[in-house]
Amino acid sequence: MTMMISEKRPPNEHDGVKAPYHENTAQLNSPGKDVEVGGAELKRGLQARHQQFLAIGGTIGTGLLLGSGKAIATAGPVGCLIAFIFVGVIVFSVMTSLGEMASFIPVPGSFTVYASRFFNWSVTFALELTAAGLIIQYWDASLSIAIFITIFWVVFTAINFLPIRWYGEFEMWFSSIKVVTIVGFVIFAICINAGAGDQGYIGFANWVYPGPFAEFIVTGATEKFVGFWSVLVTAGFSYQGAELVGVGAGETADPAKAVPSAVRWTFWGILSFFVSTIFFIGLLVPSDNPDLSLGKTDASASPLVIAAKLAGVKILPDIINAVLLTAVLSAANSNVYSGSRILVALTNENHAPAFIRRTNKIGTPYIAVSITSAIGLLAYMNLSESGGDVFDWLLNVTAIAGFITWSCISISHLRFMKALAANGSSREILPYRAPLQPYLSYFGLFFCVLILLTNGFTAIINWSASDFFAAYISLILFVLLFVGHKVIMRTKPVKLADADLMAERIEQFKTCVSNQQ
Repeated sequence: MTMMISEKRPPNEHDGVKAPYHENTAQLNSPGKDVEVGGAELKRGLQARHQQFLAIGGTIGTGLLLGSGKAIATAGPVGCLIAFIFVGVIVFSVMTSLGEMASFIPVPGSFTVYASRFFNWSVTFALELTAAGLIIQYWDASLSIAIFITIFWVVFTAINFLPIRWYGEFEMWFSSIKVVTIVGFVIFAICINAGAGDQGYIGFANWVYPGPFAEFIVTGATEKFVGFWSVLVTAGFSYQGAELVGVGAGETADPAKAVPSAVRWTFWGILSFFVSTIFFIGLLVPSDNPDLSLGKTDASASPLVIAAKLAGVKILPDIINAVLLTAVLSAANSNVYSGSRILVALTNENHAPAFIRRTNKIGTPYIAVSITSAIGLLAYMNLSESGGDVFDWLLNVTAIAGFITWSCISISHLRFMKALAANGSSREILPYRAPLQPYLSYFGLFFCVLILLTNGFTAIINWSASDFFAAYISLILFVLLFVGHKVIMRTKPVKLADADLMAERIEQFKTCVSNQQ
């Protein structure tokens, strides 16, 4: 959330200026009215449904469909389920906090002060391109992954040069495939669990043996907690993308209504998809199944494919693999969009060169899209002999960067609420008010930071310099960039009383009144 320093404190209710903040909130966020910083002429072509599917498209991808298999092998079915529910609560705190800020001041990129976010989504694009190639190799391992990295890189770079409304429609239908797949898998799992497959009636047999929790690194009473805590990063990576409902706020028509609606529907939709998928995978696939922990990064390691194989449905693994491909490609498409918009937002905060925010006639920030897409070429690193290690590194780096971003969003929201109070404004003026505040934001911040600091504990217990570096490289980069920026730019935190939350809205209100007259 942007909190700029103003030479003059913005007016509040004691100054007799109430209309721009309350009664006319809808006017300020009406279709076609841009409340954007820095003059980036992005078009408000996204609707609420586009935002919801954009977030779903960026969320349901590699983490859930591929990474969840190793997570179940590590923590067991119940341990993994608890981990996903727990991280889901953290995501709820982040999404509602972001929704409150983004609906009030809808700017492109939304959380513009987080320089690590551009790095995160650019690298995630490389990860999804790599995953797409690996999935195709499920059918023919002789084909070089470079072929598919190149094809998909060109395709999704081109798509992101289209008008935003076209992109929104494309992503909506692309993401619909994921929704149908998850729903179809749940129906399939219910039938197989009831006895329709080769295994006969399963019930909760896999929760009994090999058990609800798996032993990981240590044995004894602490094994359950260690397994649970060790998969929180995987769960966090799986949920990344839910916050994209805020990234698109600057290009959303009527954000005061669209953003809150998108926040509610996106969160509950994603949570139900994730929890139900993990729950049924845990019922169908034993946590000691060797295919879960072979370390493969192609579709044969997907627990959905393993479940279909165990059920004896021969054609289904190929169908699931095809769906996995569309899911990963949809996530890759979202990565380019989100990364480019965050880069535009950074230019608006003078954290990146101004020329990057240039747009063409149809409102596409073509330079930002090109830069974001170019970083996706890191996917070619997978051509090395240690390609599997590259995949794991990219996953770890982006997962930890996501927790850094969530921490920053929580901090920003806490500052936002205090700034409102310091400026004499009540949260009652907000188009959307996040629940259980400020306690929910403190909850999300505490556990995000705790996970960040402890995510490398397995590398310390069984010392691995490579794993340790992968666990903390994002955090190290963030600290270096943050401190370096403070030293070089000599910036100081904005005083709460000087946080300019209203100026842009007042100017927009004046424009609305002038146009009406």
